[in-house]
Amino acid sequence: MKKKMFNKVMAASLAAAMTVGGVGCGNNAASTEAPADTTASEAPANDASGTETTTETSTTEAVEDEGPVALTDADGNVYDLGGMEIIIRDWWSSGEEEEPKNAYEEARQEYRDWVQETYNFTIKQVAISDWGSTPEDFLNYATTGGDENYVWILRQGAEFVSAMNSGLMYDLATLDCLDFSENKWKSGVHELCSKDGSIYGCSPTIPEPRGGVYFNKRLLEEAGINPDDIYKWQESGEWTWDKFEEVCQTITADTDNDGVTDRWALVTDDSETKNEAVWSNDAEYIGMENGKYVNKLESDETLQALNWALDMMAKYKYMPEGAEWDYWKTSFPNGDGAFLVGQAYLAANEFKDMEDDFGFVCFPKGPNATDYRNCYTDNVYAIPACYDADKAWKIAFALNVYTDPVPGYEDYNDRLSGYYDSFRDTESVDLTIARMCENGFTTYHDMIPGLSLGEQFLWGCTLENPPAQAAEAIRNEWASYLEEANK
Repeated sequence: MKKKMFNKVMAASLAAAMTVGGVGCGNNAASTEAPADTTASEAPANDASGTETTTETSTTEAVEDEGPVALTDADGNVYDLGGMEIIIRDWWSSGEEEEPKNAYEEARQEYRDWVQETYNFTIKQVAISDWGSTPEDFLNYATTGGDENYVWILRQGAEFVSAMNSGLMYDLATLDCLDFSENKWKSGVHELCSKDGSIYGCSPTIPEPRGGVYFNKRLLEEAGINPDDIYKWQESGEWTWDKFEEVCQTITADTDNDGVTDRWALVTDDSETKNEAVWSNDAEYIGMENGKYVNKLESDETLQALNWALDMMAKYKYMPEGAEWDYWKTSFPNGDGAFLVGQAYLAANEFKDMEDDFGFVCFPKGPNATDYRNCYTDNVYAIPACYDADKAWKIAFALNVYTDPVPGYEDYNDRLSGYYDSFRDTESVDLTIARMCENGFTTYHDMIPGLSLGEQFLWGCTLENPPAQAAEAIRNEWASYLEEANK
């Protein structure tokens, strides 16, 4: 292995903090230490003599430039997973290892090769099911079992909760090779997937940036607004609901004085706009209090956000007569409106051929918020409960070390590189996407079986059926879903 990437010793980043486990899910007995039959190989020559691995995070002295220091068991022997072949199972990956495109990717490949060689396992990420069949495929596999060594990637939602409540997910809280206080778990997926002290899912990846505001630079300039000011306001904290409306007022105009508005501020999806308004006001639809799901739909902050969003769309949104709900996919690229509330992935998909230049910022802050917010809805990594404690521990250990930060790049955000090709300016990535990866939170409405936010509330929440009225109409229905979920 090349030594150039390791200019400092990596010990704590590989050492897993050992936490005392409880009872495993399903029929599995949980281990509170590494499985007794885990084969250990001879410790590397540069391992400090007399080093012990206890239930506390271990640190090991090593000579600089000698490479990373392997995690060892209580006897000082490097863990050996016995040549296990592990598959991280998703619905999009090719399974092929791509050639590194930059210094980081080269260092990551070297590190991952070292991890697999040192601990004697192989691991790759492969699409086996498709997006639609994954929940059912997991259900069938976790019920019948199999000889494979899978980490499943699943999407959030009612299917996941149903499988979790049915005892089909291994309790990750019982595996002492995982320390969820580490920064790499900052997406909070493990908190979303926790119940009664057990943890049934997690995500070791940098959280995905989600909803923000796209802006058409040409239309802003025609209205006398410097597009660079949007980024300046975001950085200074001035990018608020009030500032957003001030700009929308300036843009929306009858430029030829014929009595008809011909320049519009907004082309947008109503539901997306309502959601981002709620998140931006430090509000949510379903929350968690004292270990119980609670209805936050009728809180002052949530209703304030929904009323504001409806008012903004009524004043500043361009909507052609008879248009479909997703008209904005063509209307924004065509320059029919200056702003679009949308997800970050649209830049690479819907807007890649857009003629006008565009930028991207966080959704403006509401009066109840102190910073911009990104609602994390990352996919869930899970281990089926049909595996015994030894197998589950080894798979979790491999996943943990494989996804640890690359030495020398601990603060590197490997999500950003792909976005530079999607967006038209670096500010969209450096000032917005990077911020979204840090300023995030998780919310629970997708985790309640029976609750359908769009169908039951968002689509029918309008000026004619205002938020408070729409919320009251579904109060009892949602109460029954929450009561069941809280059991």
